[in-house]
Amino acid sequence: MPARKRPDAGQLDGQSRLLLLVNGLFITASFFSGTFLNIYIWKATRDFVLLGWYTLFTHVSMAATFWLAGYFAKKGASGTTLRAGIGVAALFYGIVLLFGRAAPHYAWLLGLIQGLATGLFWLGFNVIYFEVTDAASRDRFNGLAGVISSVVGMAAPWISGFTISHTPGELGYRIMFMVSLAIFTAGFFVSFRLHNREAEGESYDWRLPVRIWKMREGEAWRPVLGGLAFQGLRETVFTVMISLLVFIQTGSEMKLGNFSLITQLVAFCSFYVTGRWLKAEWRQIGMLIGTICLALAIVPLFFGSGYGALLTFGVGTWLFLPLFIVPMTSSVFDLIGTRRESVRSRAEYVVLRELGLNAGRIAGMIIYIVTLGVSSAPPVIRWLMLITGSAPFISWLFMRKRLAPQLRRDPKRFRRNRPAYR
Repeated sequence: MPARKRPDAGQLDGQSRLLLLVNGLFITASFFSGTFLNIYIWKATRDFVLLGWYTLFTHVSMAATFWLAGYFAKKGASGTTLRAGIGVAALFYGIVLLFGRAAPHYAWLLGLIQGLATGLFWLGFNVIYFEVTDAASRDRFNGLAGVISSVVGMAAPWISGFTISHTPGELGYRIMFMVSLAIFTAGFFVSFRLHNREAEGESYDWRLPVRIWKMREGEAWRPVLGGLAFQGLRETVFTVMISLLVFIQTGSEMKLGNFSLITQLVAFCSFYVTGRWLKAEWRQIGMLIGTICLALAIVPLFFGSGYGALLTFGVGTWLFLPLFIVPMTSSVFDLIGTRRESVRSRAEYVVLRELGLNAGRIAGMIIYIVTLGVSSAPPVIRWLMLITGSAPFISWLFMRKRLAPQLRRDPKRFRRNRPAYR
């Protein structure tokens, strides 16, 4: 296939837009059921710690999958890896439907399969994302991805909450699990239109995550890994706790759907503005503002635990989260594109990024399990969320000198380093 014409700086080409579509299908399927899967497990067990173990197994499996599947992405099979992740995600919900009420008792197995699906998909996605974008277009891509996620996050949980609330017993949950299965299947077939890229002809460097500490380039990557770890630490605790706290407080899937609708509407606006207006030279101050406000958004929980306090917390979180996520993501991938050697080893560096995130997620979930294993009293939960919710500020401390400084020196360099299509 001949090389395709590159779009103008900052614009997205056909493969970028197709990647957004595939990502949209994946997160749509995930939002329809993922928001309520934890609730499904909670209602069956009433056990905070079991949810923690399910999530911990997911992250351990995800980290191992990234490292092992990086070999195939290195061989130019990133599209195949992404497609396999969608297929395993469909299999996951097929197993949940098969197990039925017994599914929560196999949380460890479900966690392992979920981690496998997530690892395969996001490894393939991130390698392709690096290949079809450059430093000039990544903030735009990330902003649009956030907008899509927010729109889906508004509609899908609300539809799920309405369906579950208006059907008897567990029928609503089973309907939404079947909807997710169908959407994952559709995404699987659409993903065949994503092209694999040319392999670099080099062997996969299995030991890069270890060697990076000794390499000269490690001077740039070591603080980045620290920033990623603290991003993951906050991410995993909040992913489990937010929807669970809303459901425990209200006892209603419908109100949880309403919560998601409102907070994701805020996220939609915030991601749109951030993706459209945040310039590379503003990333440092933008990310600092975002991290401080993310911590401040938790304060209302110390003055009340009702739905209003939770909603205030949710709105504040999603209003400022894009100011943290967009610069963080764009800057890490910009770093991969600064040297031809790292571009050739893009699969290994994507794996390195994900290992950093998952190291933080595993640490965060261990903290969650130990803390709530001792006490799940409301004050303990509030302090757990405040401490882990302040982790993005530490990410900023690690990243503050690496928020796209190379872009200001040589913006064309990134576009030259983009690999060719097959």
